[in-house]
Amino acid sequence: MSLFFFFFFFFFFFLLTEIIKKLLQNLGLTKYYNKKITLSDVLQIGKDSITDEDAQTVLDLPWLILKRLMMLKTTARSIKFSSQHRADDDDSEWEEDDDDDQEISESDGAQVNPLDIFTALFLCSDSFLQQEMILKMSMCQFAVPLLLPNNHENQITLMLWAMRGIVQQYRPHSLTDASGFVEERIVLSDLPLVSFVRLGRCNISKSHILNKLLSKSQQSTDIFIHHNLDCGDIPKKIANGLVEISWYFPCGNKNIDVFPEPVAIANLRGDIQNFEKQYSFLCKTSTAVFVFFEHELPDTRYISVASEDLKHQLFLVGDSRNEYTRNTAKNLNLKKHNFIFKKKQNEADFVKKIRTTMQDAVEKNKHRISVVHMAETARELGIKVDEDVEECQRSKKRAIEITSKITDTEQFKRKEMPLQGEILKMLAKLEKEECRLKKAGDQSIETYKDHIQNEKLKLRKQQYEKDTSATMNSFIQAISCPRVERSYFLKWMKMNLENLSREVLPNLRKKYKEKCSVNVVCEDKEDIAELDRKISNSSLGIEHFIREMGQLYEASVYHSKQENSQNKLEHLPQLCAELLLDGFPLELIDGDASSIPVEWVTSVFSELNALVKPNNKIVVVTVLGVQSSGKSTMLNTMFGVQFAVSNGRCTRGAFIQLIRVTNDFKPVLNCDCLLIIDTEGLKSLELATLDNSHEHDNELATLVVGLSDVTIINITMENSTEMKDILQIVVHAFIRMKEMGKKRKCLFVHQNVGNVSAHDSNMRDRQFLLKQLNEMTQAAAKMENKLQLQNFTDVMEYDTEHGDHYIPSLWHGNPPMAQVSTGYSESVYALKRHLIETFRCYKSGSICEFLEWTKSLWNAVKFEKFIFSFRNSMVADAYIKLCTEYNRWDWAMRKEMHTWTLEAETKILNHGKFEIPDKCTIEDVHYVLVKNAESELSKGEKGIIDQIKAYYEQGEGHVELVERYRQDFINSAKFLRTEMSNSIERKLNAACSRRYATIKVERIKKTCMDTMEKKVLDLLENCRKNNSDMSDETLDEAFENMWKYTVETLSCRGLQQQDIMDKTLNNLRKNLEPRGSSMAENLDKVKDLSAYKFDPKINIDSKHSPDWMNRFQEMSDRLIDDCRKYVEEKRASKVDYDDTYIREILNLIDENLKAHENLRITEDVELSLKLHICGFTGREFEDIHYQFIQDNDPLIGLERFKQTYHSGFIDLFHERDQCQKKADEFLNNCLKPAVQTYISEILGTEMAEVMLTGEHALVFGTRTAFQYSVLKNLLDEFEFKLYAHFNVDYEYFVKLFISKKVTEHFSTENRMSKLEESLLSVVTREIMQAITDSEQSTETNDIRKFTQSICKKLEHRLVFPKDAVDAFLSLSNVNEQQFAKMLKSSVEEMDQSLKKSYKATDIQNILEKLQTKPEDVLFRRVWGCGKQCPFCKAPCEAGGVAHTKHFVSVHRPQGLKGYIHCCSGKLLTVICSSLVYSELRFSCTDTKGEWHPFKKYRDIYPDWEIQPDPSIEGSAYWKYVMANFNEQFAKEYNAKPAEIPSSWKTITKTQAEKSLKCTN
Repeated sequence: MSLFFFFFFFFFFFLLTEIIKKLLQNLGLTKYYNKKITLSDVLQIGKDSITDEDAQTVLDLPWLILKRLMMLKTTARSIKFSSQHRADDDDSEWEEDDDDDQEISESDGAQVNPLDIFTALFLCSDSFLQQEMILKMSMCQFAVPLLLPNNHENQITLMLWAMRGIVQQYRPHSLTDASGFVEERIVLSDLPLVSFVRLGRCNISKSHILNKLLSKSQQSTDIFIHHNLDCGDIPKKIANGLVEISWYFPCGNKNIDVFPEPVAIANLRGDIQNFEKQYSFLCKTSTAVFVFFEHELPDTRYISVASEDLKHQLFLVGDSRNEYTRNTAKNLNLKKHNFIFKKKQNEADFVKKIRTTMQDAVEKNKHRISVVHMAETARELGIKVDEDVEECQRSKKRAIEITSKITDTEQFKRKEMPLQGEILKMLAKLEKEECRLKKAGDQSIETYKDHIQNEKLKLRKQQYEKDTSATMNSFIQAISCPRVERSYFLKWMKMNLENLSREVLPNLRKKYKEKCSVNVVCEDKEDIAELDRKISNSSLGIEHFIREMGQLYEASVYHSKQENSQNKLEHLPQLCAELLLDGFPLELIDGDASSIPVEWVTSVFSELNALVKPNNKIVVVTVLGVQSSGKSTMLNTMFGVQFAVSNGRCTRGAFIQLIRVTNDFKPVLNCDCLLIIDTEGLKSLELATLDNSHEHDNELATLVVGLSDVTIINITMENSTEMKDILQIVVHAFIRMKEMGKKRKCLFVHQNVGNVSAHDSNMRDRQFLLKQLNEMTQAAAKMENKLQLQNFTDVMEYDTEHGDHYIPSLWHGNPPMAQVSTGYSESVYALKRHLIETFRCYKSGSICEFLEWTKSLWNAVKFEKFIFSFRNSMVADAYIKLCTEYNRWDWAMRKEMHTWTLEAETKILNHGKFEIPDKCTIEDVHYVLVKNAESELSKGEKGIIDQIKAYYEQGEGHVELVERYRQDFINSAKFLRTEMSNSIERKLNAACSRRYATIKVERIKKTCMDTMEKKVLDLLENCRKNNSDMSDETLDEAFENMWKYTVETLSCRGLQQQDIMDKTLNNLRKNLEPRGSSMAENLDKVKDLSAYKFDPKINIDSKHSPDWMNRFQEMSDRLIDDCRKYVEEKRASKVDYDDTYIREILNLIDENLKAHENLRITEDVELSLKLHICGFTGREFEDIHYQFIQDNDPLIGLERFKQTYHSGFIDLFHERDQCQKKADEFLNNCLKPAVQTYISEILGTEMAEVMLTGEHALVFGTRTAFQYSVLKNLLDEFEFKLYAHFNVDYEYFVKLFISKKVTEHFSTENRMSKLEESLLSVVTREIMQAITDSEQSTETNDIRKFTQSICKKLEHRLVFPKDAVDAFLSLSNVNEQQFAKMLKSSVEEMDQSLKKSYKATDIQNILEKLQTKPEDVLFRRVWGCGKQCPFCKAPCEAGGVAHTKHFVSVHRPQGLKGYIHCCSGKLLTVICSSLVYSELRFSCTDTKGEWHPFKKYRDIYPDWEIQPDPSIEGSAYWKYVMANFNEQFAKEYNAKPAEIPSSWKTITKTQAEKSLKCTN
């Protein structure tokens, strides 16, 4: 017999194993039986995240259930897929089944009972997913598995661990405090357990009756799956043997509650005849057992055996009474009350009878049991307990080891977490005070900052000196375990800590609410603050342990930096990064100290980036709203994340959590992860009555809005004052982000709006909301000084049609027995779909970029100034890249127009030299060239603007971060066009003037040369007639006599000398004509400009302040120097004076005076300055004019060509071949000088081109990069005299620096000669080509036409001296073909000889002779607008020329510019970047001597942005310089040495250099 049972059992087990294998295979879960589904797998964002279609195949069913369950959809168990719906609608004829078992045949395998799918999912999920599933099921009021059968392994598992996450609040009727409630973890609650089982086949649906039993008649909830649900009538394959459990919790209202006290209900699926172990377990643990039996009761031993010695009451539930029931009652000694019969009762009466019986049984039998205690019974019966696995137990032990020490939370935190608390709060306050300087008073700002830094160092030292507590060592050791064990540990810790907090916090919160009543707020403000402190101190979560880890790490980093040693805790950030990857939330903003631990966060994100790289692209979404408005619940529902909700404590600060994106969906979203930020409620209850609540909310909103791609604004009541306060805060944050190019998406979520037509009916409300937002935007824009922003849509992407989502209430019914509203989950899911669709439109950023934004935003928050500085490396990089690109486009246009202008000038200067102009005057040529110039400039301007637009449109390099500078660069392109247009027009005008002057000279010279040529030819003819055999001596004598006589008899007169001083004075009068009669009267008194001298100390009223005098002296000195340089350039060009020169000088003066309008220079001073400059420039122009007349005297010029005439005369007399001689003559007198002039004209620009595009491209790429190079060079040489020179005359010093760079570059590797040779080669090729083309022309049949053809072809490139060409052509009698051959040979020789001379020429000599100095070209590029900081005189580094705001990367201590304390006489150490955030004031000429707050410096200097120094390192360079040269600077400025802050003295040269790199 035993052998028979063995084979029967074996066959039965084999059959069950095959059934479960087949089911898992059909569901596509086979591979997950061993390799479990994880929570991370389920929460991943994939294509199914934006679809809500029914399952198409049976394979879709498990994943659809999981997806719906995570979204808290009460429809999660409705699992029909589309093929089943089609089958239901089939019009085919009815067919009778031959066998009921046909339902489970292969053909109908697609139909699956939802209980089978849930059982399969639990079997294939890891313990953490099981826990999350059960939590979600309980929120949906689904029954959850208590005993899970595994037929494959013949095991039963008690799901204790899986149920540990459920926490419930309820109010039993026995509670004496009517306003109180009970909140506890369900597995720890001792409750009566009432079990419901089935014996045999029963006509009454047990599960259906249970649903009715636990619900009021008008609102039945399908807690247990029954046959009337979708696929509930499909026979179960693996779910039989499953014991489900559910609970009833009262709300405290007798009219609503079904039971007055909480009760647990267990439901065994299947016949107890087949599941004896489960039935035994229920009998041992239950307060009462209700057995539903069939009409003919089977063998009663299953009941009698189990009920002999158990502490419960047994009740049998059947359809009607019969003989079998009487026998059973007799055999089991049961009374009448143990039986319940439906008989002819309706369902409501039947359920009521069971409910009454059950309530009586529970009241009579005081047996209570928790799920934790059930585990003991389970182990006795051989039932597996899920949390008995080794990893879970080890983790539990570790967690208990820590939490068992906690008797007083506040004391525990003080002892075991000493690095946070008051120390951390003090550090946070010092960090903000270091930036805000509110308590500096009258003391030196830098000394005060030094004091703060020392205080911070002391606190860090205190932290480091505190040993890591035993608790923290245990915690760190525990999270260093393998991933699964670590996850168990953190879950245990979380649950244990929540349990502890639950014992303390509710009472404190209750007191807090009482204190916060309207009537007593003012009186009890201190009490409220104290309660807030207690709530904070009594709160204890995993974040506090992680926070302590962070502080341990930061203290260790501090120590390692101070001692230059290794950080012993450098492994901690990686542990935290792994936690983040595992799905645990990380605290970003410390909610207690209101700060961000920057070093810790930086290291954690760096490690995270290293772990996931290259899959490090993220999109960020955050939610803002009031406290307890359901923000965290909404995020948890939407994404399945695990942010804290109000069961124990609410969110403080901000937490982040990562959600992965599936591989196939990454290309769609263009990111690898979503980063979700959950925030503390704005205007939260804890902070509403505290002084810094508004500041705290502003900081929080600015940070999270700045970090987010999409911001969800959670609104509960649209017309509430709270909502308006929050919207004002948020609008301010949005405006600040807009200024940084981060115009992000904004969505409004209106919670607790249940009307199905809410979206349409609330259109008017949405329009009203938008109107309010617009009004708030205008008000906020005014406060932020951004008046151009008028509408909310100017700062955020928002539209009233799609930007609002309406979400009904979370619960359907009255908690705690309410299930999640279907409308809520569906609305949240619709919001999720909308969000994911929105993400597609955004370019994701990397983890490193998120970190960089976090740091820069935090710096901005600390300064309370939200216009972000360029210390954000991403913004800085984006700006530098844009500047570099713009400078490249700028230079390309400048060089192209320089070449064009050179050719245009050459055309004008060559006009009429080689052909008779046919009705084409110089004015005509000038007009055409100016018109062409405008066309070329328009093309160049459009090209740059198009490139700017294309640069922004391509989206690379984070261009969105520099969006606000787009118009600045477009304006700079327009300014460039205007600047170059004026420059070209001036040059062309000057070229015309020069050409007019040379035409007069050329005509005089031509007359003299024609006369001389006739005389020579006459002499030649006479000599040939008289004696054809004359000797050379005789010929020389005859030529000399002729020359002397001809020169004496020539009537050619040179240019007439003009009165240049008189012309200068007349131009000055014209310049001052518009200025009025008083200016004219003063000018009339001037009779002699040359006698006028200007001395500011004599000519200026002494009433001006020393500061004004210094600034005026500096301006006038630079102006006078510029005018002298202009005059020297004209002298070097060897041109005659023209009135345009003095007009240019006067224009230069006017431009400088306009640029210094703030000096308010009087008319008398202006006249004195102009008289002085016109006086010395007039004298110089007079000398230039005289020299020009001398150089162009016709007789002197004729004498210069005497040898040419003589040589020609001798050759013609002897009829010698002149080809070689004439070729050399043309080369040496015409071509070579023109070539050398051309090379000299373009060499400077080409040298600049090499410096800009070669190895020095980075140095001259942007002004910031150039400034870095200058300062780095100073630091390398580190001599006081260099710094003194740098401070006294920055412009001159920079020019010397550039000149030195140019000289160094071209002095090595023969670079100078190579450049000259390359330029010469280009010209040589053009000359050779011109000779060849002229040679092949049929029109050049004599030497004159041939030569003129060559000159004509080269007139765009070379300027030929006409007198030299005329002299060459006189007395010429050569064959043009032979001449061409000889000329080519001479050109080649010229090429070689010039190249040889280049190698022998000293570079300094070359630079001195250049018309365009490369250092001047480079200086103009890096000098920019030339503006200097009004306080420390550091030069502006903004890109382009037409920028609207000036800025400097690093400001300097004012003592370096000679600023002295008015009382002590000591040099000042204050730095502008600190002053403008202090409470101090300043007085200067610009304030008219009035004292003005530094904080409001923009009132005086509206075009300057002085950014705060976000770190100690930022201005370390100048602090290092001043600390080392303090004595020397004091001596230089006749002052006492400054009081150098102690921290400055510790700065090393390496740190100083590093600070430069930080700002570059």
